Amino acid sequence: MRRVLLGPRPEAVPALVAKACAAIGLLDVLAGVFPRFRNSRMHTLAEVLPGAFGPFAAALSLSAGVLLLLLAHGLRRRKRRAWRAAVILLPLGALAQFTYRHSLIGVLISLALLAPLLRHRSEFKALPDPRSRWRALANFVLMGAGSLLLGLVIVSVHPHRMVGNPSLADRISHVLYGLFGFEGPVDYQGTTSWTVAFSLGALGLLTAVTTIYLAFRPEHPAARLTEDDETRLRALLDKHGGRDSLGHFALRRDKAVVFSPSGKAAVTYRVVSGVMLASGDPIGDVEAWPGAIERFMDEAKAHSWTPAVMGCSETGGEVWTRETGLDALELGDEAVVKVADFSLAGRAMRNVRQMVKRIERAGYETRVRRIRDLSEGELDRIRRAAEAWRGTDTERGFSMALGRIGDPEDGDCLIATAHKEDTVPGPYGDLKAVLHFVPWGTDGVSLDLMRRDRSADPGMNELLIVAALQAAPRLGVARVSLNFAMFRSALARGEKIGAGPVLRAWRGLLVFLSRWFQIESLYKFNAKFRPYWEPRFVVYRSSRDLPRIGFAAMQAEGFVNLALPRLLRRRAPAPRPCAHAVTERGTHTA
Repeated sequence: MRRVLLGPRPEAVPALVAKACAAIGLLDVLAGVFPRFRNSRMHTLAEVLPGAFGPFAAALSLSAGVLLLLLAHGLRRRKRRAWRAAVILLPLGALAQFTYRHSLIGVLISLALLAPLLRHRSEFKALPDPRSRWRALANFVLMGAGSLLLGLVIVSVHPHRMVGNPSLADRISHVLYGLFGFEGPVDYQGTTSWTVAFSLGALGLLTAVTTIYLAFRPEHPAARLTEDDETRLRALLDKHGGRDSLGHFALRRDKAVVFSPSGKAAVTYRVVSGVMLASGDPIGDVEAWPGAIERFMDEAKAHSWTPAVMGCSETGGEVWTRETGLDALELGDEAVVKVADFSLAGRAMRNVRQMVKRIERAGYETRVRRIRDLSEGELDRIRRAAEAWRGTDTERGFSMALGRIGDPEDGDCLIATAHKEDTVPGPYGDLKAVLHFVPWGTDGVSLDLMRRDRSADPGMNELLIVAALQAAPRLGVARVSLNFAMFRSALARGEKIGAGPVLRAWRGLLVFLSRWFQIESLYKFNAKFRPYWEPRFVVYRSSRDLPRIGFAAMQAEGFVNLALPRLLRRRAPAPRPCAHAVTERGTHTA
C-alpha cells in the first residue's frame, strides 16, 4: 500500500518559507508605517498598555519587517544564519503587531511561520558565501536610499495630524534629520510626532547597525587555487590535457578546485553571486569524472549555491547530466583549425590571403615562439603592451582565458607578435599586436587573448593567426583552437535559404545584440579560417536558473562589473610570480 505524503516536499519548504517571510516582513513594514486600526477588536484590550508603547512598537514593527524582507533571500537559499535571525525576529514582529496595530490576526500570522521554521530547521544548514567588506558600502547606499524613500512615506501618511502644509523639501529635510535622531521642520498633533520620530530613528539605526555589522564581521574570502592544487592540476593535464582545449584554463588562480576521491579528476570553479560556476570539462581521467562531479555538487549543496557549467563539450555535458540530473543547452561552437588542412590557397581564402599580403607589404613582420624562448625584458614589454591595449577598464575572461602572460610555469604557452619599425619608436618598441595561446595537450594550442595597438593597420589578428598556423608544424602543433562563437549554429542556419520565420527572427535578434556583444562578428571572423566546429554547452539545474546563471557568467567574464570604484578598492594581495591579468579571449576582432 502506497503512503500518500501530505504537504509540500521537504526540498520545497525553504522556498515557501522565504515567500512567507517576505510577505510577513511586508506586513510588518506596512503596520509600522500606517496608523493603527481604531476599530480593531483588540483595541479595547490594548488600551490598558502604556501609551509610550505605541511609538516604540511602530519602530519595532518597521525594523522587524525590513530585516525579514532582507532575510527572505537567505532563507530561500537555506542559510543557517538567516534561519536564526528569522526565529528571533518573528516573535518581535508579533509583539509589535499586538502593541501598535492591536491585530490578533497579525500576531497569529507572524507566529504561524515559526512552526515550519522550527519543524524543518534541518533544511537550513547552508554555509556562508564568499564575502568581503565592500558589501558594507553597498548596504549603506541601498539601505540609505530605501530608508529615505520609506521615511518620506512615513512622514506623509498622517496628513490630518500634520501642522500646516509643509513642502516636499521640508518633508525630505524632516526625514534626513529623523534618520540621524534629530527633530525636523515638520510638526504633528498629539503623539504622532513621537511615532514618526521613533520610526525614522529606527530606520537610521537599522542602516547604521547593518552597515557596521557587514564592515566588521569576519571575511570569508573567495577560494583561490593554491600551489599544491596547481601542481596536482598540472599533473592531470600532463596525462589528460589533450582531451579538452579548455583544460589549461583550469589553472586560472582565481578559481577553486574540488578533486575526486581518487585524485584522478578535478573540477575547477568560481562562485559568483551565489552561482557555483564551473567551466569546460572536468580535468583528468574520464572514468574518475563522476567522483569529482559528486564532490562539486556536494560543495554546492553545502553552501546552497546554484550549480552551473559553462562551455563543456558534448562528452562533458553527457557525463554531467547523467551523474547529476541537470539539463544541458547548446551555447555555441568553438572554432578548431587542423594545421595539416590549412592553406591560404583557393578562392575561399582569398580575402584572408589578400589582407595578409597587404599588411606584409606595409612593413610588418611576425614572430611565433614559445614563452620560454623570450627574454624577460621582451616579456615585460609584451605584458605592459597587452594591458595598455586592453580597451576596457575591467579585465575580461573566465572560461576561455588564463589571466596571465609569461608565468615561469607556463613556458609551453605560445606567443605570436607583430612588429613594424617606426621612425619614432613607441613605448613598446616596434611591437604592434600580440596573440597568446595556451597548451592543448602535447600537439595543440588554444587561443587565450588577442591584443593590438589601435594605431596599427587593420588585420593584425588575421596576420598573427595565419602566422601561428604556418609556424605550427615547426613547433609540433597539429590543431589550433580559436575563438568561441556563441549561437553559431543559429546564425549559420538562419541565413540559409529556406530558413523559417522563427529561425530568421532569432538570427535577427542575435545580429541586433551583436552591436554590443560581437556575436555575429566573432562567428564571421572565425569562419574565415575554415575551421571545424565543436559544440559547447551550458549545464544548469532548472530553466528558471538560466537568467541568474547568465548574469553570473557575464560577471565572471567581466561584461558586468559590480565591484567598488577603483579608488575605493583595497589593494589586492600580491599574486604568485608573474600572474599578470591579461584576458579577453574572443572579445576582439580585426
